[in-house]
Amino acid sequence: MDREGLLREMYAAFNGRDIDAVLVRMHPEVDWPNAWAGGRVSGHEAVRDYWTRQWAEIDPRVSPLGFEELPDDRVAVVVQQVVHYRDGNLLAENEVTHVYSFRDGLIVAMNVEES
Repeated sequence: MDREGLLREMYAAFNGRDIDAVLVRMHPEVDWPNAWAGGRVSGHEAVRDYWTRQWAEIDPRVSPLGFEELPDDRVAVVVQQVVHYRDGNLLAENEVTHVYSFRDGLIVAMNVEES
């Protein structure tokens, strides 16, 4: 599968709250930003714990708008991010860029950049 296809499937799984379907696309040593509370988490179980806690408090939805292969073998994805509180009130709506690094065909790291 190409990287764009892998990432599209990952976003769909994230929005569907299917953690296992997301994690299968990530390297076991994945390095992931904790955009909700700050810092970073590493590994499948840390990412699972991060999202489980996050989803108990907020309801984020992320939709890819465009993909770009970067010269350093990373992929940048401009996304529309809409985050609601659990009661349905809007917390945030904005565009950001997710930049992915890969190892062995899997996501090994992601960084968030303001668009």
